[in-house]
Amino acid sequence: STNSPLIPFISEEEYKTVTKEMFRCADAVCFDVDSTVIREEGIDELAKFCGVGDAVTEMTRKAMGGSVTFKTALTERLSIIKCSREQVNKLITDHPPQLTPGIKELVERLHQCNVKVFLISGGFRCIVEHVATQLGIPLDHVYANRLKFYFNGEYAGFDDTQPTAESGGKGKVISLLKEKYGFEKVVMIGDGATDLEACPPASAFIGFGGNVVRQQVKEKSSWYVTSFGELLKELEKI
Repeated sequence: STNSPLIPFISEEEYKTVTKEMFRCADAVCFDVDSTVIREEGIDELAKFCGVGDAVTEMTRKAMGGSVTFKTALTERLSIIKCSREQVNKLITDHPPQLTPGIKELVERLHQCNVKVFLISGGFRCIVEHVATQLGIPLDHVYANRLKFYFNGEYAGFDDTQPTAESGGKGKVISLLKEKYGFEKVVMIGDGATDLEACPPASAFIGFGGNVVRQQVKEKSSWYVTSFGELLKELEKI
């Protein structure tokens, strides 16, 4: 299960070494946001804030496990939450997203190495932009879902034309980045099934279990880390 179609018949240890090398010489590193860059799942926090936490958490679990399509899960969860623009703004003010320890240092180090850093999230742009600003990541390096509101601020759905609104969306974004910037080596880092399936087109995938461990992702990752310190240590070898 850990063998890439591009690198047949190599041992798990060799595949891990290849992934580490790919990370050290990447043109771009793409991070998932919820439960990776930040400690929580943004949509669950929004649901809790709007008083419908339990119903939505269960649906998130199914979506992350890959048992329903991402778009279906997103549509159903948002139709339960029905958050207003005011509620979203208040959530960000009252409960700003908690950065995962080590992520700030890691992004700084990647930037020092002239590696482009992107945030690719199935979460919401209004929350993810807040995270990007804290990490010094340009806002045009953010790919996430857009909530829509009526002129009076009431919930009006979400923009389902964004690639991140679909299953397989993160892979589509990576293909787009490779085309737009001419990247050859792109590494995806994340905790969930939607991150794992972005490789290929990503050149390598690193599973992250620092906030939540998803067994399926752990088993299928050639390199699985539980802290960003492990990735920083790898960059010291450059």
